[in-house]
Amino acid sequence: MTTGGFSSKRLVRVRELLERHVDSGFVPGMMAVLARHGEVHVEATGNLAFEGAGSKTPMAGDTICRVASMTKPVVAACAMTLVEDCTLRLDDPVDDLLPELAGMTVLADPDGPLDDTVPAQRPITLRDLLTFKLGTGMVLAEPGTVPIADALDAVGEPPLDEWIRRLGKLPLVHQPGERWMYETGADVTGLLIARATGMSFEDALRERIFDPLGMKDTAFSVPGESIDRLATAYEPENAATGEAVVEDGPDGLWSRPPAFESGGGGLVSTADDFLAFASALLVDGPHRGERLLSRPAVTLMTSDHLTAGQKAVSGFWPGYFENTSWAFGMGVRTRRTHLGPSVGSYGCPGKYGTAWFNDPAEDLTTIFMMQRAHAGDQRLPMWNDLWTAVYQAIDD
Repeated sequence: MTTGGFSSKRLVRVRELLERHVDSGFVPGMMAVLARHGEVHVEATGNLAFEGAGSKTPMAGDTICRVASMTKPVVAACAMTLVEDCTLRLDDPVDDLLPELAGMTVLADPDGPLDDTVPAQRPITLRDLLTFKLGTGMVLAEPGTVPIADALDAVGEPPLDEWIRRLGKLPLVHQPGERWMYETGADVTGLLIARATGMSFEDALRERIFDPLGMKDTAFSVPGESIDRLATAYEPENAATGEAVVEDGPDGLWSRPPAFESGGGGLVSTADDFLAFASALLVDGPHRGERLLSRPAVTLMTSDHLTAGQKAVSGFWPGYFENTSWAFGMGVRTRRTHLGPSVGSYGCPGKYGTAWFNDPAEDLTTIFMMQRAHAGDQRLPMWNDLWTAVYQAIDD
């Protein structure tokens, strides 16, 4: 028997994996959404927290989770709506709206002193922001070892206008367009959207993405009347006791509007909301009669935008881009090596164990929701098992 092209018998393996992780105490609750051929299959097990009121509330489609880096493709989609209505152009300099980034300098040596610079060879463009090739981003280094890493950390997370002022005073790490660097491009895109629309970043997202798609629980914070649906986020367990440690609870950072509306990872959302967003992209624009983006825009947004040379010198570790690349605000699969997403699949995981990928070849959207810091790392063995469980269930 099949449901949406899945074997009902084989889908049981997905639930068994979720239950295994919950029963082991890895997370208090976990869920998976598999949407294919117009049918949606949901598996949810466990609760919103290990202790307190959340320990009695089951995980569900309206459970609110911190989606972290799954914010990035939402921001990219919003920027593309501005491209489609000709408010922005992909290859125009961002200088007019972001004068703080005009006339930038570039480090002569990425690891060297901040005052040893050369002029930027060209301005930064929206395409640079979306492909994370603006010339700056996350620099992983031990404190005190790489000057630009310390300087970028010191920028902090003030309101966006102050943040870009501080960022603009620092040199770029690389020339614009030269190589991929994580994170910062999405945050800059958020401010660009705000200034281009003349409204707050969150209001722009709401007007152009959330309201049209009915994403009622997606925002940068959780209102009081919904706080009981916010799952607790945990750190890796205490090494001494083996107990889970709360990183952010219902009364934590997301219980109030942030000073810094982060396009790189600030949103909360639900499986229901994110399925609406994912579906709008998978069917090339329309969702429940509402067109978010045109088919050509979705195709452009989800294509590989890194050259072989850029992949060779970019990434968090050698070979980072061996089987994947970068589209606009998200990853895209370029080679299939395991039982998992097909070539051309696009999406991304989030820090707290959320993950989303669309697989056009299989007409498949897959969303995972849980809340444990660093559990989104796709190198963890659990992810090999989870993706295997999803794809082995395809039965058509």
